[in-house]
Amino acid sequence: MHNFKEKLLNEAKSWGADLIGIADTNRLANMETRPASLLNGFPRAISIAVQLADGIMDGITDVPTELYSQHYQRVNALLDNIACRVSSFIQNNGGRALPIPASQILCEERFTSYISHKAVAINAGLGWQGKSLLLVTPKYGPRVRLTTILTDLDITADSPIKNRCGKCTYCTDACPAKAIKNVNTTLHYSSRNEAVDLDSCVAHLNRVSGSGHIARYICGVCVSTCPWGRPKKQRAITN
Repeated sequence: MHNFKEKLLNEAKSWGADLIGIADTNRLANMETRPASLLNGFPRAISIAVQLADGIMDGITDVPTELYSQHYQRVNALLDNIACRVSSFIQNNGGRALPIPASQILCEERFTSYISHKAVAINAGLGWQGKSLLLVTPKYGPRVRLTTILTDLDITADSPIKNRCGKCTYCTDACPAKAIKNVNTTLHYSSRNEAVDLDSCVAHLNRVSGSGHIARYICGVCVSTCPWGRPKKQRAITN
């Protein structure tokens, strides 16, 4: 199975994945999914990340741009394509696979979907949960989009990594909605409202997105401002 994992990682990267990790779904047992039985029969969850383009992210100041909106959607489409290819690879090697759409809100009151891609990625060791609730990766910061593929193959699981936000307040200071509470966590928050005023965040999203050429529910300011996502020469991280 070790050789299979190496082949899987290499194939996924050849199809466009920038990061890939494996989560033991026992770590996700108490997480809300839709349906509630989604994880049944799937001991592993494969997390895949594709990085967002720096040229686009650097153009975001206090509102999303049209370029960001289009790029956001194109990267989601790429992730869905990669997930389909990975699923086929798994099935051709005797396993079962269940690809989850990269971006689909099923409940607009609570902003939930089939599964939390961020929670899977955190438990797959791709990064940690930042103060903005986003996944923050060591290489790309939060400048990534995510997808998940469930499988019944017993692939060696990866482990979560240490939270490195420290005393940094970049996302807190930059948030136009003043929604980020500057609260740190070791692995994940007990609830989203522990870290973020979700009502203020959503109210801001409704003001700046969903019209013209800007898709609904995107902002990108906390993604853009995080020093972990900037080129190393631009970073100023306070731990």
